[in-house]
Amino acid sequence: MISLKSPREIEAMEKAGAALAGMHLGLRKIIKPGISSWKIEEFARKYFKAAGAKAEQIGFEGYKYATCVSVNDEICHGFPRKKLILKKGDLVKVDTVVSVDGAFSDSCWSYAVGEVTPEVQKLMDVTKKALFMGIDQCIPGNRIGDIGAVIQHYTEDENGYGDVREFVGHGIQPTMHEDPMVPHYGEHGQGMRLRNGMTITVEPMINTGTWEADTSDPSGWLAKTADGGWSCQYEHTLVITNDGPKILTSQDPEADADYIYDDNYAKYLDHYREIAEKIAKQFE
Repeated sequence: MISLKSPREIEAMEKAGAALAGMHLGLRKIIKPGISSWKIEEFARKYFKAAGAKAEQIGFEGYKYATCVSVNDEICHGFPRKKLILKKGDLVKVDTVVSVDGAFSDSCWSYAVGEVTPEVQKLMDVTKKALFMGIDQCIPGNRIGDIGAVIQHYTEDENGYGDVREFVGHGIQPTMHEDPMVPHYGEHGQGMRLRNGMTITVEPMINTGTWEADTSDPSGWLAKTADGGWSCQYEHTLVITNDGPKILTSQDPEADADYIYDDNYAKYLDHYREIAEKIAKQFE
């Protein structure tokens, strides 16, 4: 069953979203050539503890970590690893879910490790634009298929990339994964109609080659591109309102001004940014 959120519930999710966005702001300061992907996990755990946020991925269907850290041809669900050392030119995706006082948020962000090639930068730029193109379709009266259709057309038809089918966005709150499923491919006018108060994630995963994933990793979690191409992902949690889509995990309220739910968000984010910066200094 899909629940439509009240203003009180949305405000609680706003705070959780700011807490998660704070982690991503901190990661910008520590992700660099020479660190292991385990350092990302260490930072996240210390930050969440200091921020009063619960890492909801730990224990989810047996998953042991606060973050998913996926590099280059890894699409998603990569374990943070002590022996995986990031090098200049890598593309790393960090995905996590947190709750604050029972309110959930979910966000993935992609990071260039040092300077990346023009090809990788284009993949990142296209994927981020696709995210916002999908978000712009999240208005009452539109359908789920409208979100995926614009993402698929832009990434595959216009840019020749592969738009991953195996993993999709989803509803969120009161648990991590709720209905409806939100594919990043599809047809306009198809699927469930969107309504005011729905909270969902939009999280396109875009590959340089085929859209197909290889899920044969012995861990049972890690998914890689089937052809070895590189993959990029960006994800926001958002609420559908009569005033348009409102992002609850923004890292830049000024740039995302049209998508911010209310003035509380910027205040929450400033609070969590300060915490993240203090923790990040321990990793310099």
